[in-house]
Amino acid sequence: MCGFIGYLKNNTLQETNKEVNNFMNMTNIITHRGPDDVGYYFDQHIRLGFRRLSIIDLDSGKQPLGYEDDRYWITFNDEIYNYLELKQDLEQKGLFFKTDSDTEVILALFSLKRERAVDDLRGMFSFLIWDKEKNELFGARDHFGIKPFFYYENEDELYCASEKKSILLAASGGSFNQEALHYYLTYQFVPEPHTLSSQIKRLDPGHYFIKKVGQKMKKKAFFKPRFNPINKPFEEEVINIRDVLRDSVRMHMRSDVPVGAFLSGGIDSSSIVALAKEFNPKIKTFTVGFDREGYSEIDLAKETASDLGVENIHYVVSSEEFIEHLPQIIWHLDEPVADPALVPLFFVAREAKKHVTVVLSGEGADELFGGYNIYREPHSLRYFNNLPSGIKEGLNTFSKILPDGTRGKSFIERGTTSIENRYIGNAKMFTEHEKKELLKDYQGKWNYKNVTKELYQNIQHLHDVHKMQYIDLHTWLRGDILVKADKMTMANSLELRVPFLDKEVFKVASKLDPSKTITNQTTKYILRKAMEGIVPDSVLTRKKLGFPVPIRHWLRNELSDWAYSLIIESDTDYLFNKVYLLTLLDDHQKGKRDNSRKLWTALSFIIWHKIYIEKRYNFNKDKFQNGEETKLLNV
Repeated sequence: MCGFIGYLKNNTLQETNKEVNNFMNMTNIITHRGPDDVGYYFDQHIRLGFRRLSIIDLDSGKQPLGYEDDRYWITFNDEIYNYLELKQDLEQKGLFFKTDSDTEVILALFSLKRERAVDDLRGMFSFLIWDKEKNELFGARDHFGIKPFFYYENEDELYCASEKKSILLAASGGSFNQEALHYYLTYQFVPEPHTLSSQIKRLDPGHYFIKKVGQKMKKKAFFKPRFNPINKPFEEEVINIRDVLRDSVRMHMRSDVPVGAFLSGGIDSSSIVALAKEFNPKIKTFTVGFDREGYSEIDLAKETASDLGVENIHYVVSSEEFIEHLPQIIWHLDEPVADPALVPLFFVAREAKKHVTVVLSGEGADELFGGYNIYREPHSLRYFNNLPSGIKEGLNTFSKILPDGTRGKSFIERGTTSIENRYIGNAKMFTEHEKKELLKDYQGKWNYKNVTKELYQNIQHLHDVHKMQYIDLHTWLRGDILVKADKMTMANSLELRVPFLDKEVFKVASKLDPSKTITNQTTKYILRKAMEGIVPDSVLTRKKLGFPVPIRHWLRNELSDWAYSLIIESDTDYLFNKVYLLTLLDDHQKGKRDNSRKLWTALSFIIWHKIYIEKRYNFNKDKFQNGEETKLLNV
């Protein structure tokens, strides 16, 4: 586990004190990703920086690491779970190793197979490999985008980093990206590969690139998630799921430091904890909640932990603490993500760090095994499938003229709208009409469907449930779920591992027919069956929980004045129609309608804008010189 920085220049680098210090600052600003160690490698065209959180024997994993008489140099973020098996195979092929680290295994594999090395890796990763002989930089990001990878390329330079803030210390990143803002207001996150800096991008999951000195970066996919259902006996698939999950949890628990787990009491986290207990009966679990009825998972988690026979440690978050830490949290995010659940995730990670260095979590189960209630929609709308197109069009027109709130209006409208026009992912904040009201410079060409149009073109043959899972794998999972998981745990120097998002688990999940994951009564049907006898019976029938946050109540009460002041005082007048935002807030406070998620989307962006555009928060740059964590200071 670490954070990396890479800088490649086509012309020969000038190693002035100013340039070297600036590069070290780029590395030290992400000390939270690796507080245990720092390292550098400088060449005539390349600089590599590294921060490390020690998970397996610090001395054997120092980076940047050289290989084959220092021809190859790597800086590597995260864990390869099958490295022991790969190492044994490589040794049989005559390759030699000086360390026991998974980092050296990647280098040895790359020396043998070049870019095809990524095909053999099972884990979460972002890394850079510099080939000194070829003057060539190779970079890759894991299959699902568990680990982040930002880059900025111009005619003479290429910056790569685990976090965008490192690049921003050395380069402007271009102008503010208005297109990305349009998408953010729909999705509550900026969809990859975009960022709010026009020239800084994110490397797509399952992709690698090759950048030769003097040439442009060339990117290529090595993995694309595809659903290919195969009709197998139900019981056989139940056994396959159980076996592959048990193996994935076993692999994900490889560590020389204490491993714990997040526990909400739902099927996903409970499954991970139950399987992990088989390998570590004393595993500790962690839960977070709020001091408000209906917004705490603590009691359910404690009950589940008791049934499983494991310790549960919990933390209660107040509204005051929530707001106090919000600027720090959004600074860590790099890009605004308006998912309120990321805030309690920050606090439960902070609590877990007091006890362990690694935690397991259940991210990815919903996308792989059909866990969202919205995935049941194709079943409920099946009656519309056989209607003639003319009748569908007439019903659709009729539904739109019905007053809002009319019973059946939404059902008819959804049933007569194609899934390509109906479903864009798990979050849909502002409509295009609402964005036209909110944005001072609304551009219809940046319609949210731009994000999903090409994705749908690839999956016309799939069942509608699989289409929805596919869209979420490419948008919601990588733009929201995995961003908050990585950034909130790394903010606390805690490594998070996600056994569901394992390529071997996906092989099994991708072959399931939707009829085995989604039924009229429940979601994740076959996963629940696979976990029978492993998790408590009460968990098998429990509804999806997540991290519920009382934003709706707080914005009507405790946080109403805070929200008003934040909107008024921000320098976002050139972007937003503030009267429209204040009207949303006023209607919400008076109980006319629930605008909490729309307001939170705007408020999260406004805080981001204060930090990264208005510079209302300053960095304590003195900390750079000591290699310590950068702190945000309120002005």
